[in-house]
Amino acid sequence: MSNVRLVRWVACAALLAGRPGAVAVAEEPGPQAPPGWKLAWSDEFDGDAIDRAKWDFDLGDGFYDYGANAWIAGWGNDERQYYTAEPRNAFVRDGSLHIRALKESLHGRGYTSARLKTRARDGAALFAQAYGRFEFRAKLPVGRGLWPALWMLPQDDAYGSWPLSGEIDVMEARGQEPGKVLGTIHYGAPWPANEHASGEYAFPAGRSIAEFHDYAVEWEPGEIRWSVDGRVYATRRSWWTGRDGARAPWPAPFDRPFHLVMNLAVGGKFLGDPDASTPFPAEMLVDRVRVYEKVGGYGPPRPEDPPRRD
Repeated sequence: MSNVRLVRWVACAALLAGRPGAVAVAEEPGPQAPPGWKLAWSDEFDGDAIDRAKWDFDLGDGFYDYGANAWIAGWGNDERQYYTAEPRNAFVRDGSLHIRALKESLHGRGYTSARLKTRARDGAALFAQAYGRFEFRAKLPVGRGLWPALWMLPQDDAYGSWPLSGEIDVMEARGQEPGKVLGTIHYGAPWPANEHASGEYAFPAGRSIAEFHDYAVEWEPGEIRWSVDGRVYATRRSWWTGRDGARAPWPAPFDRPFHLVMNLAVGGKFLGDPDASTPFPAEMLVDRVRVYEKVGGYGPPRPEDPPRRD
């Protein structure tokens, strides 16, 4: 449960200016920012519904790629779900957002789920930020073919369509491998010349994605760091973007505002399809999302590290 809660108590009439039966309401202190950061935006999911001023939904089973003039089914990964905005697939309860994947047929797909984002379907920014600390506290489902992800996409495709304008995956996991998570960036030239760089975090013995953990990215000009529960496990200082032999100036594409995305996918090329052992319904719970800015602002981009082979 998140730590921003209203605490109510009945106070003595003498302590409340002689008002018998009065009820005093006190609010606990807000979320404590990590050293060197200040809170810029958050959702603690303390209400009884998804805040539509903060979150919109991707819908369907794919998207239209205007660069390729083609419909991309399965969200480019051969995923098996159809995304909805229905309460059975996404809802707030007991202080957490629930994203639920169901085994049910809809529009030719065998599963339904939800994908929330801080960018409206008409392209308007509900929230987007360049640089900062982006933090999710979440509990993930376990099972073959379940693909929970907490990530970020560019608010505007300033350098071109994916991956030219970049992608930052704060956390993604394969449900059949509950002992580890990945942090990744995508960049480079148009497919199939796109590139990515990943780091992997292995949980200590006895721990797994099935518990609540804090997944975060600290993104500064020319550097991106990934952490789990405060432990930094990967740092990147090298990437690029461009086409036809021309590259945009460093640190493009990771120098523009990005918006937040949370989803639970089913199946696809990243992890394979569910099998008879996969439990449905499957749920990802998100206790809170917090975005911070750096106290004092950001300096100039650090120089790019020499490219490395992973």
